Formats: sequence, structure tokens, C-alpha cells
Amino acid sequence: MEALARRLAKGAGKEENVSVTFKKAVDACLEDLLNCSGIAIGSPEYFGTMAGMIKDFFDRTYDAAQAQTIGLPYIVFVSAGNDGRGAITQIERIAAGYKWKKVQEAIRVVGVPTEEDFVGVEDLGHALAAGIDFGIF
Repeated sequence: MEALARRLAKGAGKEENVSVTFKKAVDACLEDLLNCSGIAIGSPEYFGTMAGMIKDFFDRTYDAAQAQTIGLPYIVFVSAGNDGRGAITQIERIAAGYKWKKVQEAIRVVGVPTEEDFVGVEDLGHALAAGIDFGIF
């Protein structure tokens, strides 16, 4: 999962006018969320659900950030040993509660990531950053 996240950040970093912050959910805080122009949420799938630390991040930020982040562009990518759909559904349901704007369909990587998977998440990160840079999100 971390390797996929790093490739996504690499893709986002291709946009010179966009600053990319790479953090694990455990290290991310309310200020990070309030000061971003878009968010990429990546999670491994555990037992058909998102990682607990992703849920913890949402729990720690929701009350203070929900009204201030309405319309925040977001993307989701999941690494799964099984199927990944449960984790995506949970993340998207929570993002809907924040009233964020999904700007691309989630990417599911099932099994060991291939180079094609890495390229896909890199492109996803680049698309998010480009959309923010061009003001279309």
C-alpha cells in the first residue's frame, strides 16, 4: 500500500504549481485537512473494510472539518487481497458525509500490484493535481 501511495504522490508532484503532502493517516491531523485543496485517500482492505487508521482520521476530523471542507475534491485507491469494494464503499460513504466531491472513480488493486497498477495510481494522482491546478475541481 505504501508503494502505491508513493507512486500516487509522485504523479501528483508532476504539477509544479501544486504542493503535495504525503502522510500516513495516523500522522495526518485536522490542520492538514483544513489546509488542503484536495485529498487522496488510500487504504489497504482488511476483512472487507478500510484500515482502522483511516476511520480514525475521519473520526478525529469530522466534527471540526465537515462544514469547512464541503466540495473538497477527493480520490480513493485501495489495495486488496480479496476484492476491495467494501473499503471503497465505506470511504466513499464517509466522504459523502463530509460532502466532498469525488473527481474520479476509485482504483482497486487486487493482489500484488503490477507495474500497470502503479502507473494507474500515478496517473490518478496526476489527474487530481492537474484538476486542482487548472481549477476544474
